[in-house]
Amino acid sequence: MASTAPAPVPAPAEPVGTPPVLRRLYVVRFVFAVAWAALLLLGGSELTLGVQLLLALYPAFDVAAAVVDARSARAAGPLKALYANMAVSALAVVGVAVASTSGVADVLRVWGAWAIVSGLVQLLVGLARRPMGGQWAMILSGGISVLAGASFLRGAAQDDPALTALAGYATLGGIFFLVSAVRLSRPARQEP
Repeated sequence: MASTAPAPVPAPAEPVGTPPVLRRLYVVRFVFAVAWAALLLLGGSELTLGVQLLLALYPAFDVAAAVVDARSARAAGPLKALYANMAVSALAVVGVAVASTSGVADVLRVWGAWAIVSGLVQLLVGLARRPMGGQWAMILSGGISVLAGASFLRGAAQDDPALTALAGYATLGGIFFLVSAVRLSRPARQEP
């Protein structure tokens, strides 16, 4: 006699090529960026030891996030651009630490160079991942990072450079990560 019990309902399928690790990573990056920006604004424009550590923490976190990202991407083959981002961000940690002993202008110069290079890398990674969906925000964020980096370089040449623009940069980048996390929750066919 055949069973009349209803067949189990399958769980919703994960969008193809979209690792849940990447979504979680993007959410963590959003939270970190917003918290970091708030702490930087609270720290003021003086390069106290706390602000110096905070400035070095941001690219250090970027290194850690790129490591997690690269590990999750291994199933599809590691992306060389992620390894480049790790190296560039590690150099930025050292550069920001050294520059923060010299002054705000030097910090902005290092941060600007890092924003340009890491923005280009983010743009390339977003383009490579476009088939998985949810990447338009990463592509846009990478392009904006390049423009912001140029703005930081110009800001370093001002008479009284300020660190406040870095907080806005981090917040906007965090928002783009959050948008990508949300978009990755949807099937790739919904990507515009």
